[in-house]
Amino acid sequence: MKSIKTILVGASLAAATLGMTGCSDMSRQDRDTAIGAGAGAVIGGALTGGSAAGTVGGAAVGGVIGNQVGKPSR
Repeated sequence: MKSIKTILVGASLAAATLGMTGCSDMSRQDRDTAIGAGAGAVIGGALTGGSAAGTVGGAAVGGVIGNQVGKPSR
């Protein structure tokens, strides 16, 4: 039997994936920022046992990383 944490992580990933389908008119950098924030929130929550601080911190770090990855090169 799966633990509630596993189910919540899977549900969060599914919700993030479905939410991203509505972002077709976003720029690449915006899309990468949103994906990074979503992934960071899931990972941060999982690593800290679901704490709000870990989830928010993970989202912030993931958003920054995603933003920088999606930045056009000069």
